[in-house]
Amino acid sequence: MSWFNKMIARTLPAVPKPIVRRVSSRYIAGETLDEALEVITRLNHAGMMATQDVLGEFVTSAEEARRAGQEYVRVLHAIAESKVDSNVSLKLTQMGLKLDLDLCHEVCRAVVEEAIRLGNFVRIDMEDSSCTDDTLAVYERLRAEHPEHVGCVIQAYLKRSLDDVRSLVSRGANVRLCKGIYIEPAAIAYKDHDAINRNYVLLLRELLAGGCYTGIATHDEELVNAAYGIIEDLELTPDRYEFQMLLGVTENLRASILARGHRLRVYVPFGSHWYPYSLRRLKENPEVAGHILRGMFNGKK
Repeated sequence: MSWFNKMIARTLPAVPKPIVRRVSSRYIAGETLDEALEVITRLNHAGMMATQDVLGEFVTSAEEARRAGQEYVRVLHAIAESKVDSNVSLKLTQMGLKLDLDLCHEVCRAVVEEAIRLGNFVRIDMEDSSCTDDTLAVYERLRAEHPEHVGCVIQAYLKRSLDDVRSLVSRGANVRLCKGIYIEPAAIAYKDHDAINRNYVLLLRELLAGGCYTGIATHDEELVNAAYGIIEDLELTPDRYEFQMLLGVTENLRASILARGHRLRVYVPFGSHWYPYSLRRLKENPEVAGHILRGMFNGKK
């Protein structure tokens, strides 16, 4: 990635929102549920599953948290009615995590119970390190109540994650493993690309060898190839894992995973809170951010 693209990524907040929206549209299914369902239908027809994320984080009132939970119930009903192959992913700061853990558990439990009634599944997303302990605490409460219908996420760049994974393996948890995207201090997170990848492979082997259903969430071809090797070593059948990717990212790699007979789920975000998500995605991918400059000079096209 060029220094120029990095510079553009750092200056994104100064770019007009309509331009950011156009460039980031590859990452976002739209602002409405109907738009998201259209994207998921196309993904399903191409052989992929999906998970829906209603964009939004860090609510400031119990009322907002409950509204967010109700929106996820609406999404679950739309999935059932449209018969698309999709589950949902929840960010707990959207469900009141920073306000009150009991409130967050209450909101999430209502979503999980509706998912059970409709034959679906809820993934509890992971956010920055200030949320890790509380997120896992809420997840454990939900899992104790409904073990087959809720899963969590572990971030490979956190140094604590091996202990967390071993605890989750002992409980037979359903886990999505990703690298992690939040900026964290070196005291608690690996910073070097190779160190993060080594830890990812270690954690993935622990999860798969321990019998956990695992979402292998990565866009890194090196890690995908390492996952192939672990799957072959452990002689796993495709019902024991799935690969996962973000909407609009590394689509050639996505196609190659499917061509090898592996299952793949695409993370499909949508909603009115698209702007903060767009900035984060584009900062993570400076090559795409570089396209914004061209968008600024071709805005009428």
